[in-house]
Amino acid sequence: MSAARLAGIALGAMAGRAAYVGLTRRRSPSSGPDGASAWSRTNHRGEQVTLLEGPAYVLAAAAGAAVTPGLPRRLRIAAALAALGTGAVGAYDDFTDDNHIRGFKGHLGALRRGKVTSGTVKIVGVGATGLAAGALVNRNPVDAVAAGGVIAGGANLVNLLDLRPGRAIKAGLLAGTPALLAGGPSGAVVAAPLGAAASLLPEDLNERAMLGDAGAHALGALLGLAAVTRLGRRGQLAVLGGLVGLTAASEVVSFTKVIERVGPLRWLDHLGRRTPPR
Repeated sequence: MSAARLAGIALGAMAGRAAYVGLTRRRSPSSGPDGASAWSRTNHRGEQVTLLEGPAYVLAAAAGAAVTPGLPRRLRIAAALAALGTGAVGAYDDFTDDNHIRGFKGHLGALRRGKVTSGTVKIVGVGATGLAAGALVNRNPVDAVAAGGVIAGGANLVNLLDLRPGRAIKAGLLAGTPALLAGGPSGAVVAAPLGAAASLLPEDLNERAMLGDAGAHALGALLGLAAVTRLGRRGQLAVLGGLVGLTAASEVVSFTKVIERVGPLRWLDHLGRRTPPR
């Protein structure tokens, strides 16, 4: 692995820890009288965790894109845009209270009834950010649209996985490692994001924090961007088809149930997680 990529990993890890510590040390101005922050959520176990891991990840990934060696200028801008744009609309969704409406079907159904949900804003915002980032790396309009779809689809898929401690980050690390080890600029794209994700994994596994939509979107978008830098039009369309298929499947199939039924996936999903209290 090149020195530039190792530097990117180290920069991302340091930025991730610094951003997380800086954000969590400050009490949110929207905290209630009991000290519960608006950025706190109840996890699958019914315990309070902070969503500030997500903004910390977004800031670290964007900063890493700005300083990681070996990135061409347009790709550097595209990476920062992908992280900040998808992270911002994800943070907006995290901060609002439309969590009773889920999935594309739920949000689009609400839109037909005249209700614009935070999820609808997120769908539009992630899609627009993906197209903008795709246009920065592909001048051909068809290729730009395909790239935008992969970036937006990656953001959405990683977000769908962020339902158990560490799951989204583990998936991101596994998906991003081949790009990190391969030649070309794709490794430089994911170096800082993977370093930041790895630095925040202990907080996630120990159920002190979670990525939320903000962090999961940014991680997935950057993985998508790394993929489009390596693939031609056919490859991008194939990946886009797979992302669309998995998204459609998520509307009718629980990924958590599938993971629990498949031994190797269940082992990986539980690896490093806190032992449930008796």
